[in-house]
Amino acid sequence: MEGMTLTTFALVRHGQTDWNAQRRLQGSTDIPLNDVGRGQARDAAAALSGHEWDAIVSSPLSRAAETANLIADGLGLSVARHVPELTELSFGPAEGLQAGPELEALRIPGGFRGAESEDQAASRGLAALEALAEEFRGRRVLVVAHGTLIRVSLSRAIGRTLQSVDNAVLNLAHHHAVDGWQLEYFNGERFAAPVEA
Repeated sequence: MEGMTLTTFALVRHGQTDWNAQRRLQGSTDIPLNDVGRGQARDAAAALSGHEWDAIVSSPLSRAAETANLIADGLGLSVARHVPELTELSFGPAEGLQAGPELEALRIPGGFRGAESEDQAASRGLAALEALAEEFRGRRVLVVAHGTLIRVSLSRAIGRTLQSVDNAVLNLAHHHAVDGWQLEYFNGERFAAPVEA
C-alpha cells in the first residue's frame, strides 16, 4: 500500500571543528573538521554500518561534506550530492563569537540581529528533508548537516523543542506520507516523547 511507505533518515551533525571545541558560533562560516572530528566521523561510520543505506547527502560546507565522505568511505558508498538548503543557519555578525557580552548584545528573540531566524532555517531545512523523502520514498537516507539546522528542522517536524545536537551521533527519524514525522533516536538515544497529561 502506498500509504504505508516509510522513509528513514539518519540525520548526523558533522564531526568536531576547532570552532566547536572553542564554543564559537560557526553558522555559514566554512570551518574544516579537526582530527577529533575526523575520528568522530569514522566512529559514526562504524555505528551506521549495522544498516543498509540507500543514499548519502550532505550540506555543502566542508565540515559536513568531509564528514559525509568519511562516513561514505566507511560504508563503501559515495555521497550522492550536496544540498545547499542543508547549510547551517547563518548567524550573521554573531559568527565566530563565543558566549559573552559581545554575543549577548546581538541576541534578539528567535536568534541574533542580522542573522537568519530559527524559523527561517527550520522552514528551509524541513522543506529539504521533505523533498528528499519524496525523492527517496520508502528508502533509507543518511543526511550529514549541522547542529542548529538539524535541531530546528526536527523540532518543527515533531512539534517539540529539542535540545542541542551532538557531533557525529545518530538521530533517526521516519517520514510517512500521511502521518508525517516520527523521531526514533535523538543524540544516539531512543527518543521518548513525554506522555501528554
